[in-house]
Amino acid sequence: MYIDVILSPCEGTLEKISLSENSRFYEWEQLFQIKKADGSVEIIEIGVSGEIQSLEVMEGEEVVTGEVLAYFKEDLFVTGSD
Repeated sequence: MYIDVILSPCEGTLEKISLSENSRFYEWEQLFQIKKADGSVEIIEIGVSGEIQSLEVMEGEEVVTGEVLAYFKEDLFVTGSD
């Protein structure tokens, strides 16, 4: 079983988590929202689908660049949508 990570691309406050542990997610689905110091919001999405193994953060928490947000298991089959 291959486990991968979702990392924070920036510093800020974790405003929204759009999934939970053991939930499935799909390619380019919004996973997290981080509000940066300048007031802009960074949307976290990734180009694979899979299943969340564990969430390492909670809404309202301060995060830093490179911090682990979640661990996930990537699907081994190809999916897609338009």
